[in-house]
Amino acid sequence: MDKSSSQRVVITGLGVVCPLGNDPDLLLQSLHDGVSAIGPFTRVPQGVLCTDYGAEASGFTGDILDYGPMDKKLQRTIRKGSKVMSREIEMGVAVAQLALNDSNLTAEIRDRDRTGVVYGCDYIMSLPEEFAVGVNKCLDDSGEFVFEKWGQTGKPEVNPLWLLKYLPNMPASHIAIFNDLRGPNNSITVREASAGAALLEAYSTLVRGHADVLIVGSTGSRIHPLRTLHASLQETLASNQTDPTTMSRPFAETRDGSVLGEGAAAMICETLENAQSRGASILGEVVGYGSSAVGKAPNGDFLKQAFTNVLRAALRDTDPKSIGHIHAHGLGTQECDRQEAEAIYEVFGVPSEQPPVTTAKGHMGNLGAGGGMVELVASLKSLGGDLFPIRNLAGLDPNCPINACQQAGVPAGESFINVNITPQGQASAIRVQSFAG
Repeated sequence: MDKSSSQRVVITGLGVVCPLGNDPDLLLQSLHDGVSAIGPFTRVPQGVLCTDYGAEASGFTGDILDYGPMDKKLQRTIRKGSKVMSREIEMGVAVAQLALNDSNLTAEIRDRDRTGVVYGCDYIMSLPEEFAVGVNKCLDDSGEFVFEKWGQTGKPEVNPLWLLKYLPNMPASHIAIFNDLRGPNNSITVREASAGAALLEAYSTLVRGHADVLIVGSTGSRIHPLRTLHASLQETLASNQTDPTTMSRPFAETRDGSVLGEGAAAMICETLENAQSRGASILGEVVGYGSSAVGKAPNGDFLKQAFTNVLRAALRDTDPKSIGHIHAHGLGTQECDRQEAEAIYEVFGVPSEQPPVTTAKGHMGNLGAGGGMVELVASLKSLGGDLFPIRNLAGLDPNCPINACQQAGVPAGESFINVNITPQGQASAIRVQSFAG
């Protein structure tokens, strides 16, 4: 049934797995305390790539207890399903279950035909171990790989279900199957912009009246033998430091690259009508969004144009001065931070007129597709209280004209815009505000 376009979309549950912990309150407290999750790799070889440090979600082990409270039957089902889940998919499923529990959206009260899933994810790379036995069987006496032997000798050694562990649509698929959710199901794969893109798709789906409730999340990991190798070849990563907690320095004049991390988060989004009918606790309201892809610009600043486009789209007709804070992408590279700052300047004016700007990447680096949703959770939990400062911002780059939050006690306000972008210029922005009734 079609519903009015004036339908409001609210957030009623949260779940998070990230380098700063697996609880939204712990995440926020760690950000306020200035905790850094950046340390030596444990799942990627050291002394091989250009970096030896990252932010691992070490508190997530994949144990069924990491998925939160649930009945024994569902525990058994998820435990069995985890055999065909990569780490990214496991994190994505876990945060969805945590968000469902947080929202008290039990199976008994939800309409399974009008409850669905929209999830952001990146492409997920296979672990080399998946093929190790098969490859070894195709080596000749000198250790060279013989391609002609692969079909008959090597390929049969690969688990026939291996691909299910790495398909980017599997987080949404598993979540829907485990919880018998038969409503809209969609997977969004635009790297760091995935979280915002998933949330804006969910917002549109709910406003159109195609669902009453959607589990919206994103998951990603850049700490992986092959993924980390790709990043070291294709991206500007921060150089190793004696103190690795100083490596991620968003908007600082001395910044020299991004830091790799991993994480996932999810939220329960539902129509206001549905939330109120079941007496749900409302944590916030989604009120604006923007999406843009800019691949080139006359002066080469295509990232700036994409940032500008999504910030303006998320604002629409809202007074820029009404925004409580901006949760910036804050990647930590010279070019991306400069262009993002210039976009904020263009949309909001001089720093003295801007909302305070913060980012969580100084604490835990770039979590890939999962980062935007973790950042959204952190900003949502901050509304009505104080904002967390940008870590490692000892000296703001004069080429980054932003109202950077550099100290404690800055009010977070009652609304925020979170923005994220890919290196290719795909950007998303989401505007969320406190629920006003």
